[in-house]
Amino acid sequence: MKDFKGRKEKRKREERGQEKRDVMTGIVSPGLNSKLCTYNYAWLQNWQLSKEEGVSSEGTRRTEEQGHSLGDGLESSTQNRKSLRHFTRARSFCKARAGLFKKILLSLLCLAYAAYLLAACILNFQRALALFVLTCLVLLVLVHRFLKKIFGKKLTRCLKPLKNSRLKLWMKWVFAGVALIGLILWLALDTAQRPEQLISFAGICMFVLILFACSKHHSAVSWRAVLWGLGLQFVFGIFVIRTDPGFIAFQWLGDQIQIFLNYTVAGSSFVFGDMLVKDVFAFQSLPIILFFGCVMSILYYLGLMQWIVQKIAWFLQITMGTTATETLAVTGNIFVGMTEAPLLIRPYLADMTLSEIHAVMTGGFATISGTVLGAFISFGIDTSSLISASVMAAPSALALSKLVYPEVEESKFKNKEGVKLPRGKERNVLEAASNGAADAVGLAANVAANLIAFLAVLAFINAALSWLGELVDIHGLTFQVICSYILRPMVFMMGVDWADCPMVAELVGIKFFTNEFVAYQQLSQYKNKRLSGVEEWIGGEKQWISVRAEIITTFSLCGFANLSSIGITLGGLTSMVPHRKSELSKVVISALFTGACVSLISACVAGILYVPRGAETDCVSFLNTSFTNRTYETYVCCRELFQSTSLNGTNRPSFSGPWEDKEFSAIALVNCCELYTSAVCA
Repeated sequence: MKDFKGRKEKRKREERGQEKRDVMTGIVSPGLNSKLCTYNYAWLQNWQLSKEEGVSSEGTRRTEEQGHSLGDGLESSTQNRKSLRHFTRARSFCKARAGLFKKILLSLLCLAYAAYLLAACILNFQRALALFVLTCLVLLVLVHRFLKKIFGKKLTRCLKPLKNSRLKLWMKWVFAGVALIGLILWLALDTAQRPEQLISFAGICMFVLILFACSKHHSAVSWRAVLWGLGLQFVFGIFVIRTDPGFIAFQWLGDQIQIFLNYTVAGSSFVFGDMLVKDVFAFQSLPIILFFGCVMSILYYLGLMQWIVQKIAWFLQITMGTTATETLAVTGNIFVGMTEAPLLIRPYLADMTLSEIHAVMTGGFATISGTVLGAFISFGIDTSSLISASVMAAPSALALSKLVYPEVEESKFKNKEGVKLPRGKERNVLEAASNGAADAVGLAANVAANLIAFLAVLAFINAALSWLGELVDIHGLTFQVICSYILRPMVFMMGVDWADCPMVAELVGIKFFTNEFVAYQQLSQYKNKRLSGVEEWIGGEKQWISVRAEIITTFSLCGFANLSSIGITLGGLTSMVPHRKSELSKVVISALFTGACVSLISACVAGILYVPRGAETDCVSFLNTSFTNRTYETYVCCRELFQSTSLNGTNRPSFSGPWEDKEFSAIALVNCCELYTSAVCA
């Protein structure tokens, strides 16, 4: 025990001696502070003087005092090193177990969120439905990743026998036969009660035949891409329009988007005031573009939009057999505009074939961007129809593009892995939000400028046409009237009732020759008239169109295919690949025509699938209540009452159908006659 204590004291003396030698030679330990260094320098000077010349007793005493201070400083330096050593060990411990700590923290957060979600669902499930749906989507993605990581390679090995050419070909023919038989049976059974839906199916066949006749290389058409694209469009339409889960889901999604966009009022009211926001279009709809642009930029910064785009593009690529670059660009057009989507594949544009360039352009003309979608929703256009039309257009755009301009070159982008999309260059969420709002300012200004310019030009053209028509006794000649006559047969083939065809043809013509904003604004006016209970015919002119015609028109207008978009598309792509300007100019007109047909075929699909939803209004019960305002239900019920009423000379009118033997029928007739005009009201 004594030997151990002696060795310990000897080791301490050696450490102190080494530290004094380091100080004397100018090597200062990192643990010494600046005050200690000052004392060391003074002590070293006095030590050298005493050694060479000798010093007085006072100097020797001062040197000894400084020596004691040096000892104290060295002891504190040793303690600092020990503390630093303990801190380093603690940091190494935490770093080695960082993964475990992260899992524990994540587990606690997940448990807290699960408890919160459970409490919200128990208190009011309808109120917590949005949170529940989002949670289910996130869990679905996580489960997919987990299963792919575990069983991905095993599943790939199991599917290897399907690569056999004979088996693959046999399965293709079986699948095609089953799909064809199913389509025929479905059309036969579904259209038995509504034969007018067959007109829309004939419209699809007509547009496909026209595009095939305009094909660049008839023998090189990839019918796999064409049939898969049209099939996916049709299946998605069935899910959204016909099935209850799909219809309810997209109706709910549309309502949530509408609620989300209404938050724009908080910012625009603060800047412009409540009166302007409520009454003026520019302050009501254009701020939505800024808000939506900001949100889209944040989603791109977080990587969510890239993930969605890549998943949709991967599915379209493996089913339709298209290349990675063109599929990615067309899929991106669902969410961004015709100039932003090519930026996703900008490094590859120089090496893409003309067929791929044509597909990229067609996708831009056939869809609308998510930012503009918000503006159309603010007009009052049906949200679920807009979302459905934009998504359905992606596979159809690829299909019809490969029909009009088939691939005859060897593409460099046939790999199944696809193209990776990097995140935004912003450094944080705030920068992404700011950049998104700033970029949307240009788009909002562009929209406002186009509306002002095109509406003014349209008014001038109508005035000129009216003047020219009056010279030969043709009154009321306008651009809309000309479109209503020229495009009426085409609109009828989409499934629109003949009485509604002139008004729908006007809208389609306005969309193609001016832009879709003007057309959707006019459609919203027709819809508002119908909902406000305006009479359908006033002075021999139709005031609004039916609900079925509204849905078909919404699909037919959903796209950027108009003459002004040619310059936008060429300008955007030429700035990215200026050396291919002549090639881009060669295919842009064909892409515009193809993109317009994509929207028209989507309208035909809507015409085939649309059926009235919801219970019909019980007019007997409705008119039995007191009503003073005009609504669509009021107009429908009063018209039904007028049709069930017959005059008997000077006697009281008689009623038939459900109105017979009803005491209040005469009172309801009087109330209806106060709101609407009819022959029975005389």
